[in-house]
Amino acid sequence: MKRPTLKEAARFKERVRHSRVSSIQSIVTWSFSVMIVIAIGTVAFLLHDKFSASAERSAFTSSSQIVDQVSYNLEDYVRGLSSFYRAIEQNLLDKGRWDGSEVDTQLDTLMGSRDDIVSIALFAEDGTLLKNRPAAELRPSANVTGQGWFQAALRVPDHLGFSLPHIQNLYKGGYPWVVSMSKRVTVQQDGQAQEVILLVDINFKQIDELCSRISLGRQGYAYIIDEGAGNIVYHPQQQLIYMGLKRENVEGALVSSGDYVEELDGERRLVTVKSVANIGWKIVGVSYLDELLTTREEVNRYLVRVVAASLVLVLLFGMLLARSIIRPLKRVEKMMRSVERGQFDVELPVEGPLEVERLSRRFNLMVHKIRQLMGQIVLEQESKRRHELEALQAQINPHFLYNTLNSVVRMAAMSRGEEVVTMITSLSKLFRISLSQGRTLISVKDELEHAHHYLTIQQLRFGRKFTFAIRATEEAERCRTLKLVLQPLLENAIEHGLEYSADEGRIEVQAFVEDGVLTLLVEDNGAGMAPEAAALLLSGERGSAEAPERRPSRTGKGSGVALRNIHDRIRLNYGAAYGLEFRSELEEGMTVTVRIPAEAAEEEIDDEKQP
Repeated sequence: MKRPTLKEAARFKERVRHSRVSSIQSIVTWSFSVMIVIAIGTVAFLLHDKFSASAERSAFTSSSQIVDQVSYNLEDYVRGLSSFYRAIEQNLLDKGRWDGSEVDTQLDTLMGSRDDIVSIALFAEDGTLLKNRPAAELRPSANVTGQGWFQAALRVPDHLGFSLPHIQNLYKGGYPWVVSMSKRVTVQQDGQAQEVILLVDINFKQIDELCSRISLGRQGYAYIIDEGAGNIVYHPQQQLIYMGLKRENVEGALVSSGDYVEELDGERRLVTVKSVANIGWKIVGVSYLDELLTTREEVNRYLVRVVAASLVLVLLFGMLLARSIIRPLKRVEKMMRSVERGQFDVELPVEGPLEVERLSRRFNLMVHKIRQLMGQIVLEQESKRRHELEALQAQINPHFLYNTLNSVVRMAAMSRGEEVVTMITSLSKLFRISLSQGRTLISVKDELEHAHHYLTIQQLRFGRKFTFAIRATEEAERCRTLKLVLQPLLENAIEHGLEYSADEGRIEVQAFVEDGVLTLLVEDNGAGMAPEAAALLLSGERGSAEAPERRPSRTGKGSGVALRNIHDRIRLNYGAAYGLEFRSELEEGMTVTVRIPAEAAEEEIDDEKQP
C-alpha cells in the first residue's frame, strides 16, 4: 500500500483546515457533545447492572405476589362455597325431611343467591336419587355409584370433598363442565339413622375466570394441581395437556413450596407454588426467564434511547451555544465579503462579546479609512480629468479659432458677407456655451446647440461638403449631460470620416430617453473602420484593420485620446455601466452611442443676460 507523500498530507490538512469541520462552531458543538455523551455513558454503565438486578428482583417479587393473590382469591371463593354447602345441610338435612314444597322453595332461594351453582342433589347409599334442584330426570345410563365424587364421599364420611373438573352427565338435558362438592352425611328420619350423600355441582367457569386473570409476563401462566393425586385441576392449555403436546413438571410442584428455577424442554422457568387451604389444591405460577432477559434488554434499549435523546438535546444546545458565539463573527465575515465586492458603505454593529466588539470597532475604523482614501482618490482623479479637459480645450480652442478666423478672412475677401456673419455668430455662441459659467454639467439642449454651431462653422469651412441633421425629443432636451461630449465625436467624424471622402458626407445627431437612460447618437457615412479596430478605440490600441483614411495623422489628432477622455469622464461620473460604444464597418461609416443616466437639468440663467 502506497504511503501518502508529505505534499499530499499537507494538501489534505489544508482541505480539512478550510472545511466546516474546522470551524469554531463545529469545534464547540462537538467538544460539548462528546463531553456530555461520555458523562451520560459513564452514568448509564454504572446504573445498568443495578437496574438489571432490580428488574430481576422485581420480577421474582411480582410473580410471588400475583400467585399469592390468586391463592387468596381462590381460598375466599372456596370458603364461600363451603358456607353455601353448610346452609344447604341446615335447610335440607337437619330435620331429616327433604320432601315438600317448603324445602323446594328454600333450595330454589339458595340457588338463586349464586349464579355459579349448577345443581343440588341428594342420593342414598345405593345411588338412588332422593332429591334434586332443579328437578331433572336421571339418565337411564347414569352410574351414580361409579362417580368419583360418590366414591370419595363414601371413603371419608363427614368430609367435604372437591372433585376434579368433569362433565356432569347424570341428568337429561345438558352436559355442564363442573366441579362437584360431595359429603357423606348421617341423618335421622322417622327415628332411624340413614346414610345419604349431598352433591352440589359448581360451574367450573368461575374458577377458570379467577385463574385466567393472572398475568405473569407475555408467556407466563398459572395452573392448579390436586395435592393428593397430582392431577391437574386447571390449566390454560388444558387441551394441549390432554393431547400430549405440552407437559408440566407436576412432581416437582408437589414436593416444592415457594419459588424455584427449573429447566423444562430447553426453557428456563421461574416457578412459584402456593397451597390453597381447605381444598387440597396447589396453584403453580410459571414465568419464563427469557422475559427477564427481555426486560434487561428493554432496560438497555431505554438507556440507549436516553443517551440518544440526551445526545440530540446536547447537540441542539451545543449548536445554539456555538451559534450565539459564532453569529457576531459570521456578521463580521459577511461585512468583509461585502467590502471585498466593493461595498464600502457598510458599518458593523458594535455588539456581542467583548472581543467581537473590539473587532467590530477596528473593522468600522478600517472601512472608514478606506472610504476616506477612496474619496481622496476620486477627488484626485476628478481633478486630473478636469485638468486634462482644460488642457484639451486649451489645445483645441486656439487651433479651431485660428482655422475659423482664417476662413472668415477668406470669405470676407470673396465678399461673402452673409456667410461671414453666420460663422462669427456661430463662433460667438459656441464659445459662450463652452464657457457655461465654469459648469461641467449643462442641459442636453445647450449641448445640442453647441454641436449645431460647431457643425455650422465646419460646414462653411469645408464648403458645404457635408450636411447634418440634429433631432432630439423634448424629454431628452430637458436632461443634463457632461459638457463638450459631442464636439470631439463630431470632429472625429469630420476629419477622419468625411474630410477625404469623395462623396457628399452626412452627419446625424440624435438624442432620446429610453428606460431611464439618455442616449446620444452621432452617425456618419464616412470611410468607417473594421469592427475589430472600432472595438480597440477605447483601449488605446489601433490595429491595421483600420481604414487608411481614419488612421491617426502625424499631429496625433484622432489617436483616440479625446474619445477615451470622454469615455472615462462619463464612467467616472456615472459608473461603469455607462460610456461610449462604437459600431462600424469599412466603407459604411460609423455610429457612436453615448449612454448616461437620464437626469433632469436644473434651471439655468442665460449667459447672454449676464451683466
